[in-house]
Amino acid sequence: MLDRLTDRLTDTIRSISGKSRISEKNIEDAVEEIKNALLEADVSLKVVRRFVSRTIREASGEAVLRSVSPGQQFVKVVHDKLVEFLGDERQDLTLRGPDVTSVILLAGLQGSGKTTTAAKLARRLKAEGRRPLLVAADLVRPAAVDQLEQLGKQVDVPVELSRGEKDPLKVVKAGLARAKKEQYNVLIIDTAGRMQVDDALMAEIRAVSKLAQPDERILVADAMTGQNAVEVARVFHESLALTGVILSKFDSDTRGGAALSIKTIADTPIKFIGTGEKPEDLEPFYPERIASRILGMGDVVSLVEKAQETINEEDALRLQKKMQTATFTLEDYLEQFQRVKKMGSLKSVMEMIPGMQGQVDPDSLDLDQVKREEAMILSMTLEERRNHRIIGVSRRKRIAGGSGVSVFEVNQLIKRFDKTRSMMKKMTKNKKYQQQMMTRMGQR
Repeated sequence: MLDRLTDRLTDTIRSISGKSRISEKNIEDAVEEIKNALLEADVSLKVVRRFVSRTIREASGEAVLRSVSPGQQFVKVVHDKLVEFLGDERQDLTLRGPDVTSVILLAGLQGSGKTTTAAKLARRLKAEGRRPLLVAADLVRPAAVDQLEQLGKQVDVPVELSRGEKDPLKVVKAGLARAKKEQYNVLIIDTAGRMQVDDALMAEIRAVSKLAQPDERILVADAMTGQNAVEVARVFHESLALTGVILSKFDSDTRGGAALSIKTIADTPIKFIGTGEKPEDLEPFYPERIASRILGMGDVVSLVEKAQETINEEDALRLQKKMQTATFTLEDYLEQFQRVKKMGSLKSVMEMIPGMQGQVDPDSLDLDQVKREEAMILSMTLEERRNHRIIGVSRRKRIAGGSGVSVFEVNQLIKRFDKTRSMMKKMTKNKKYQQQMMTRMGQR
């Protein structure tokens, strides 16, 4: 995500971050590069001008030019300005207590991912202990009701719908009554969209909002549409008084113009971002973390949170002990493959590792090899996975035949596994080695 912007800014930051002395000319040149990068990223001209003026004003002061590490101090100024323009702090949903029904109204244009986002949000709230009910009030787009019904089943959340109904207000009214009767404490309303903003759309949205009295009025906008998404947010905000924005397709947004412009232009915070097509691919929007990613600093906190979703503390301690004692097996190796896959795409994981942005092209990695290794391990018996030392010539031939690879590839897998296990033991035993690894990862 935001690949183009990150590549441009990372190069600029690297050129100045290590300098022990910098001049106002250095700062002006760096800011000019940053300005061009932001404009190429489709960031609003108004936002770019504000960003540049504030950055120069703060970076040209004595605190930066005379500091012990002026290069690093300049990077901090740029980082802090990015955070400010992205929205300062994480803005969570404002929901009522668990014994009262909170209403979330989702608005947006057709094709923005509004219906899919409704199901993702319902899944997230359910995981947090809420009892959500989805309301299929998009009666304009063909099959919107059917789509929400199917998504509801996928995330195990009920859907209030009425096929053949033409009046969305009646559907919303039925949803409100059902929520009260069956004690659902979050009502998520999927409203109709249009191909573009028009009077009919706004009139309908306002009528639904007046009836439902939502606690949250959230616009779902396609991050890939850049300045168009910002303008849509501005228009919706003027008509509906939005409380937040969810940027869908954020994982495919290589520019970043919408994310950096919405808060300033539409005066509306980004609350979540869509990071994929799966129901779990909806993440809270943390301005500070996104700013760090944009500058190529990674996002260790999000990486740890994703890891925690796939492994509990007991499993982590067990794994650490195995790594320390070199009893890590191919069975454990396979388990880690599967856990990493649950964390998302390899590209998204690498973006969170400090220093990795721009260092390795995820598209150049042989993902087919990863799949072949997984197939080879799955072709082994449980005994072989737990003790790879017993895998002799005949067993290797059988494994190769069972996974559709050559015996040479099986030999290479076992060699790589031995090397990985040895490295793991060295790292867990040697504090100095750990520090060296962390230093390399943190280099910018």
